Amino acid sequence: MFELPPLPYAMDALAPHLTQETLEYHYGKHHQTYVTNLNNLIKDSPYASLTLEEIIQDTSQKPDKVGIFNNAAQIWNHTFYWNSMKPNGGGKPTGKILEKIESDFGNYEAFRDTFKQAATTQFGSGWAWLVQGQDGKLKVVKTGNADLPLVHGERAILTCDVWEHAYYIDFRNRRPDYVDVFLNHLVNWDFAEANLGK
Repeated sequence: MFELPPLPYAMDALAPHLTQETLEYHYGKHHQTYVTNLNNLIKDSPYASLTLEEIIQDTSQKPDKVGIFNNAAQIWNHTFYWNSMKPNGGGKPTGKILEKIESDFGNYEAFRDTFKQAATTQFGSGWAWLVQGQDGKLKVVKTGNADLPLVHGERAILTCDVWEHAYYIDFRNRRPDYVDVFLNHLVNWDFAEANLGK
């Protein structure tokens, strides 16, 4: 049985940028529902003995397993999203992650513009990602619904959730403002750097 992973900070730790009310609904209800649904879907099946990543990989191209994929991938995506943020985060990074961003995007501002454009232009629900491709270079991609870099041979470095429930309580329909706040005040660059491959 899968369980809701603990948040890496208190429920009110991202305020005033993301309020406790947002996390109570987004983490406490949406994320929990994916866990509950997945457990119900895989009960007494061969998937019950697999890791989350194994379930995602095995079901990603199987139309008859889309329910299992969606719930498993959303557990993974949300857990990664919570870790992509921290209190007093955001702004321009330092260290190896900055060196890599400057090497692959030209400068931090170019990365920021590219990431914000991806996050604000993802039509409907989905995710903006900083990923490391198979060639080792960083790039920005966006995915719809539950789709994620894992099934495209890319290493996730950082993500921003752009499903409306991620920001609607605090920002209403102002997705660009939410993305600005994510980049300026919330990004956990230590987590991003730790995700870099060799």
